[in-house]
Amino acid sequence: MTKIYEDGEYLENNPSWHEEDSPWKARQIIKMIEKNGLNPTRICEIGCGAGEILCQLSEHFTGKEYFGYEISPQAFELCEKKTASNRTFFHRDLFEEKDARFDLVMAIDVFEHVEDCFGFLRNLKETAEYKIFHIPLDLSVQSVLRSSPIIKSRRTVGHIHYFSKETALETLTDTGYEIVDHFYTNGTLELPNRGWKANLLKIPRKMAFAVSKDHAVRILGGFSLLVLAK
Repeated sequence: MTKIYEDGEYLENNPSWHEEDSPWKARQIIKMIEKNGLNPTRICEIGCGAGEILCQLSEHFTGKEYFGYEISPQAFELCEKKTASNRTFFHRDLFEEKDARFDLVMAIDVFEHVEDCFGFLRNLKETAEYKIFHIPLDLSVQSVLRSSPIIKSRRTVGHIHYFSKETALETLTDTGYEIVDHFYTNGTLELPNRGWKANLLKIPRKMAFAVSKDHAVRILGGFSLLVLAK
């Protein structure tokens, strides 16, 4: 599956590499870091894409060192341009860096793309004390009944593993992580240009989420999970 990120197919389907969503994602990460009183000085993102999340974080948390790793040559062309005195980007696999060690490593919408996601998570665990994961929750009643949302995410954005909140947390636990904190993120409600079907579901999703977060996510879908783990 990694060839779609290296041969240009992913870029063809996603020309911006989702850069427009990065400020919103960075705000969720900032919320998690501040909520838990973390003060990391060396922050790494694996699968950093266009590098904009690290740019946003470096503007908010100054005096830190930021490192981005990306295997796609097309994405690396985007993020390399954002190199700065406190931001370094690498066109290589983080796991090839045997002595790499950080205070915080982030995998933002990443391991659902990785064929051996269990091996990926076990390897990532050794690279930092704290890890932040952003995990799309593709499994919901409406997505399973319709099936087309799951197939679309497979074909256009490369998701090959599909999670609910419960299976996402169990996957992290099974690979040796201690869950410190987690909360839902609602990109379908807060981000523009999600498509007419997502817009149609905005009102019922918002109403259902206000009544019961878990039931809204399980039934209507369209949410992700942000997890802080050790």
